[in-house]
Amino acid sequence: MTMIEHPTIDIIAGARPNFMKIAPIIGAIESSQARGGRLQYRLIHTGQHYDAKMSGDFFTQLGIPAPHVNLEVGSGTQAEQTSAIMTRYEKLLIEKRSDLCLVVGDVTSTMACAIAAQKLCVQVAHVEGGIRSGDWTMPEEINRMVTDAITNLFFTTSEVANGNLRRTGVTDDRIFFVGNTMIDTLLANMSRLQQPTFWEELGLVEKRYLVLTLHRPNNVDGENTLAAMLRAVGDGARGMPVVFPVHPRTAKTLQSIANLSSNFHFVDPQPYLEFNYLVKHAKAVITDSGGITEETTVMGVPCMTLRNSTERPETVTMGTNELLGTDPAALAPALDRLFAGDWKRGAIPPLWDGKTGARIVEVLEKLFAR
Repeated sequence: MTMIEHPTIDIIAGARPNFMKIAPIIGAIESSQARGGRLQYRLIHTGQHYDAKMSGDFFTQLGIPAPHVNLEVGSGTQAEQTSAIMTRYEKLLIEKRSDLCLVVGDVTSTMACAIAAQKLCVQVAHVEGGIRSGDWTMPEEINRMVTDAITNLFFTTSEVANGNLRRTGVTDDRIFFVGNTMIDTLLANMSRLQQPTFWEELGLVEKRYLVLTLHRPNNVDGENTLAAMLRAVGDGARGMPVVFPVHPRTAKTLQSIANLSSNFHFVDPQPYLEFNYLVKHAKAVITDSGGITEETTVMGVPCMTLRNSTERPETVTMGTNELLGTDPAALAPALDRLFAGDWKRGAIPPLWDGKTGARIVEVLEKLFAR
């Protein structure tokens, strides 16, 4: 690595899952700067998620500073968003080059900025590198594979991810097992979690309701598929309230489904502090998200994942998560075990301890800052 007196790192964030992953890295850089550290950063918001519920609320609640640059790509197909992000980020790098492009997670912005940077010979670091679901129908899996194929430095969350990278020929000197920045954010904000405004209105009681989130295309784009999933949840919930923060993608299909159980409560996507309050105090979470399975594992909340594969296997092998698949019939026996008090307790994976951001910055300073 070339040592630079004041290296500038572009930190890329574009969508809701990114924001909670960058907050600890920015915090660690600023803490280092206060001690005389030389690392500089430029926060780039691609605008992939652009409304307040999916973006702005997170910046406010997590104390993320206003972006130095907002590429404002807005909505569009994946190809349209990818091309717009690449075009606008390339223009930015040509006008004012950085010394490293740091991408997090597996959204479209992650892949697009990594490609644009490498084309201009700017090195790429990938936070959460090496995770794999093995399911090529997931857009995120393609994003991970492409990004990791052109990444210089990998910051990983688990030994499973390290093994995935080694099998593709990545050498150990490029892999840094640091833990999970999303868990940094969770632990830092645990005492700040906020009861949602609808808590009392819905008569919610701790451990007496379920939380449901669904957003993956194969679960929510088909009316019959989504209806069957929701009816299985409603039937298995034993009358317990089911709080369902509805993703914009899911809302479109939901409009045409009638005669759902009266114990469903459909609410808007929640800000970070309110959503994790709901998760922490729930009886269980039913989801098709990957990140939520990590948070439930750390909070010790039972989690059922409605997918056939997961890129976060440690949440299953060690944590509180179980992979049920996409057949709605799998929900009834799982919910029976939950209500019988027969759910596994789980444990927290190594280095998911709230110190990952600091470890990442320590590595970057050693490699880049003179």
